[in-house]
Amino acid sequence: MSTITPGPGNHGSRPSAHPPFGPRDNPRDTSSAAGPGGVPRRPATRAPAGSAVAGPGPASAEPRPPSFRAGPHGPGTLTAVPHADQSQTTQKDAAPVYPGPPRPVRVRPTPLAELAGQLGIEAPAATEEGAEATGITHDSRAVRPGDVYAALPGARVHGADFAAQAADLGAVAALTDPAGAERVAAAGLPALVVPDPRARMGALAATIYGEPGEDLLQIGITGTSGKTTTAYLMEGGLRAALAAERAPGAPNQAGGAELTGLIGTVETRIGDERIKSERTTPEATDLQALFAVMRERGVRSVAMEVSSHALVLGRVDGCVFDIAVFNNLSPEHLDFHPDMEDYYRTKAQLFTKARSRAAVINHDDEYGQRLARETQIPVTTFSAEGHPDADWRAAGVEISSLGSTFTALGPEGQSVRAAAPLPGTFNVANALAAITALVVAGIDPQTAADGVASVPGVPGRLERVDAGQAYLAVVDYAHKPDAVESVLRALRKVTDGKLHAVLGCGGDRDPHKRHAMGAALARLSDTAVLTSDNPRSEDPLAILAAMLAGAAEVPTHERGTVLVEEERAVAIAAAVARAEPGDTVVVAGKGHEQGQDIAGVVRAFDDRQVLREAIEAARQHPGHPYYASAAPSASRTQHHDDQG
Repeated sequence: MSTITPGPGNHGSRPSAHPPFGPRDNPRDTSSAAGPGGVPRRPATRAPAGSAVAGPGPASAEPRPPSFRAGPHGPGTLTAVPHADQSQTTQKDAAPVYPGPPRPVRVRPTPLAELAGQLGIEAPAATEEGAEATGITHDSRAVRPGDVYAALPGARVHGADFAAQAADLGAVAALTDPAGAERVAAAGLPALVVPDPRARMGALAATIYGEPGEDLLQIGITGTSGKTTTAYLMEGGLRAALAAERAPGAPNQAGGAELTGLIGTVETRIGDERIKSERTTPEATDLQALFAVMRERGVRSVAMEVSSHALVLGRVDGCVFDIAVFNNLSPEHLDFHPDMEDYYRTKAQLFTKARSRAAVINHDDEYGQRLARETQIPVTTFSAEGHPDADWRAAGVEISSLGSTFTALGPEGQSVRAAAPLPGTFNVANALAAITALVVAGIDPQTAADGVASVPGVPGRLERVDAGQAYLAVVDYAHKPDAVESVLRALRKVTDGKLHAVLGCGGDRDPHKRHAMGAALARLSDTAVLTSDNPRSEDPLAILAAMLAGAAEVPTHERGTVLVEEERAVAIAAAVARAEPGDTVVVAGKGHEQGQDIAGVVRAFDDRQVLREAIEAARQHPGHPYYASAAPSASRTQHHDDQG
């Protein structure tokens, strides 16, 4: 372990209420679920100003009536799904398990000729008379009888190379491009050939599953940071609204499910069922299937994260969100986007008439202000900083190590008692974003705020680890410079003693942020332990060298002690070894993740578990050589003040 020793120490008409939504009949929904019990009002928003933001899509989204039904229980639990395979669910008496996310049980078949017509092409000559589709997937391993297999071009191989496998599993046709047509035909599958199959896949999936999103209140959250937290807080508000709408004494429905949905980085929730997430936003085929399952089981509202990758890769094609939420924008994914302007323009696609019906935007963010000016959908703004120009604003903010309390002030004189169940001003912003979106959806402001406040926590987001120690220990997902700074500043405000932080940077990802992350950790921590995150195919020491270079550029009088330890478990133990009563230990970067990718091999590794074990071992065996070696010693200390 190496050490650097420290030196000294938008305007317009205000929102108006609209009549409540009523239930919508969908002839393609063959579910036996009963109609809604509690129904939100139409989005209460104000007219936008400024020029349009260009975005994809064939037509503007017209208002329609999503609905959700009541459920009796409080918001969800804290712990992330433990080591569950993506294909496994907790649903009892389920049908035989197939790879991939769940599918609806009842789907009305769609003639292949109808699908061809939607694509604007002739039905394939090889199509059997009366051939119909009952599902669609982009994964040849997950094909079920009756599926359309989306054989997409890839970076290394073409999906058409697996058409024979799809045919053997029961596919009835394949959606592909001209490059894949011959291979699909050779496998004996009718080919639906279009120039860009990925761009058509989402709408086709929505058709096959009977436009399931039309029967859900859909709220999409985007931004660089805070998507996961906001989604969890929003789901808590949706659950509270269901409980408030539920008629006293009404029987529970859907086997005890809460009848809300959540889709995001950590997990997917369908009522009470929880499924480990593979990515922040599922592929379009999986997403539409999830919507159909939600509808079938009685879910009537869903909060979901929408990544920039999802917008570029068409994962939310076929979706029209009732409300789109913009949290913030800061440098990230610049290995995927050429620059910040492209990153912004990608996010802005969600706020077009083709993608969403109403917008909730953070007024405190510079890009948010720009977006509010440019979008042509109705906008409601919020400000955790209390800016008077925002529609909803926070006042009287009080922050503690357990969370924050504040008053949410609305555009029509509303004053709502509110709380963020996580510390930090950025979580006040996340909570206010959730409350604002819920109000726009037609939920009573105090009900929304109470639901947000009752969420017990968010997996891997400032998640406390309590093993009886006399100091605060938390795990957080912060893996971007701005997020790291926000977390450290938030913890500093609630720490009486010293702040000990552990952080690494992921390999095969944007390398430009490593310098800034190392500098932030050195500047804002009393002990900054640089370690491995998921190095993937990169040399862990090369990643650490970039972080150390950033730390070394921080003037000696502004930085804490900097330790370098490649082994993450040893790094965590080093931070724990330095902690005293009143201090804070934070392990950042991986959050809820339960594995560490080193040279292509993923080994089990959960920061929360490792931190807990380190605390327990340090308390029980304070002289154990594991912890003694983790602490700095003169023989292992190296000075790097001349670097940078």
